[in-house]
Amino acid sequence: MISEYLTSAQKMANLSLSCAMKGCFVLILLIAATFVSAKKSGDVTELQIGVKHKPASCEIQAHKGDRIKVHYRGKLTDGTVFDSSFERGDPIEFELGTGQVIKGWDQGLLGMCVGEKRKLKIPAKMGYGDQGSPPTIPGGATLIFDTELVAVNGKGSGAEDTDKNEL
Repeated sequence: MISEYLTSAQKMANLSLSCAMKGCFVLILLIAATFVSAKKSGDVTELQIGVKHKPASCEIQAHKGDRIKVHYRGKLTDGTVFDSSFERGDPIEFELGTGQVIKGWDQGLLGMCVGEKRKLKIPAKMGYGDQGSPPTIPGGATLIFDTELVAVNGKGSGAEDTDKNEL
């Protein structure tokens, strides 16, 4: 009778060990699958907006339909800079929210104050999509932009107004 009990106990211990090992194996498989299916480090699936600097007062804000001037530096997730208005000293000017630029910009710059700096992490679906913009932006690329709003409808921050008709 004792030998039967030990045999049953041994069987239960072996079964428990077997289940634990299977559980560990399944966990390892799930972790491995996560790494295999994960995209490149730094890729995002939704627009991310990070405010890096906000002026003390926000008298002029960007809204849909406003003509805005923005300085920017565009990078890939590996840090490669593909374009920069800062280096050229010439900010881009466009009408916000009307499709003149990529969707990530039309949405990511809304509500921005003149003088504010934002970092936008833009998923491919709100950037250049699966086709990219050869040769500098590969298909499916997440884009990272450091931006600074320079002016809205010709109005900058005080002495830097860009509307020369008001002189």
